[in-house]
Amino acid sequence: MTSLSSAVGADLHGQAVKPAASAAAPNTGAAWGAGFAVVAGAALVGAVVNPKQAALYVLGALMGLVLYHAAFGFTSAWRVFIADRRGAGLRAQMLMLAVAVALFFPVLAAGSLFGQPVQGLVSPVGVSVVFGAFLFGVGMQMGGGCASGTLYTVGGGSTRMLITLAAFVAGSTIGAAHLHWWAAQPSFAPVSLVKLWGPWTALAVNLAAFAAIAGVTIWLERREHGALEAAKASPRRGLARFLRGPWPMVAGGLALALLNFATLALAGRPWGITSAFALWGAKITAALGTADVASWPYFANAGNKAALNSSILNDVTSVMDIGIIVGALLAAALAGRFAPTWRVPVKSAVAAVVGGLLLGYGARLAYGCNIGAYFSGIASGSLHGWVWMVAAFAGNVLGTQLRPLFGLEVERTPRLTAC
Repeated sequence: MTSLSSAVGADLHGQAVKPAASAAAPNTGAAWGAGFAVVAGAALVGAVVNPKQAALYVLGALMGLVLYHAAFGFTSAWRVFIADRRGAGLRAQMLMLAVAVALFFPVLAAGSLFGQPVQGLVSPVGVSVVFGAFLFGVGMQMGGGCASGTLYTVGGGSTRMLITLAAFVAGSTIGAAHLHWWAAQPSFAPVSLVKLWGPWTALAVNLAAFAAIAGVTIWLERREHGALEAAKASPRRGLARFLRGPWPMVAGGLALALLNFATLALAGRPWGITSAFALWGAKITAALGTADVASWPYFANAGNKAALNSSILNDVTSVMDIGIIVGALLAAALAGRFAPTWRVPVKSAVAAVVGGLLLGYGARLAYGCNIGAYFSGIASGSLHGWVWMVAAFAGNVLGTQLRPLFGLEVERTPRLTAC
């Protein structure tokens, strides 16, 4: 299968892609449309809700642009390391987490930021988290993306990922319906390392762990290949590269850490993605009259109940998720790579459905996804974030082994995609 640098190629979902070369012209119509959607969407959200919510929508759009231009994914980074011990993607994640904890821990210990109360995403550790994160890990490789990867590749024009997203929403809804049973299984109370050890000790331990993981990836990659993979030259420079990409993964990781911190400042809590999927699915289910979702224990929670009974524009996570899709669309159009096609191989479509269901169900059981549980969980000092990472990585190992059964490639080097 050809790579994105080929003159004419296909991505790993079997969809046509445009060459990642400097000669690729921007998709002008799509770029103007996406730009209008960013501005008009912010104006609408600001008028219907408030200016802060509008700012969160724009923040989501910036995240989508960063994710796309840096091809910052979790799924492909883990798969390439599992399959071929190439660790650049994992090292970029460790840098992102290191910057995030350095920003988050002192602020979370203080309890406020710019006068606004803030709190982290700290969840219990138990059977539900381990099993859910493992399912999510398998789903990452079957579905072709994580939570953030699914959103930004949908925005970037991947029609195969629309299937994954639809199944993701369905799985998350089913998970919400079942969560009370899973929550009753054996577990430990939520543990905040920031509260347990204090911010500075917790910071030192976390930074040491990130450095150790990065060191292991370097050692394994050099043992396997003799040297670390050299960074690929970019076809663009300066402002053209900033606007149209591609960005280095390290730059993407740094930008995402800063944008997550901005989310903490605006929303009072870190970035999350998948709670919105459960909300969307519940609203669809209620509209169809197929279940009394309001009676589910999941919606007994005051925050979830309020979200169910109001517009999705009032839900921070929903607004940011929509922003990510629009921002990724803008990035893909600027890069000249927005070229959707509706041809999806049957086996690939089946894998997308199965993977999406596992992603959604697993995210609810594990109290979050690669963003809410892994990135923001670890940035919050939650022990559950570290447990999630281990269990999800194990799921990725199995998922990587299953991919060839569905005609999905297990590539040896990262692509310009998070899938």
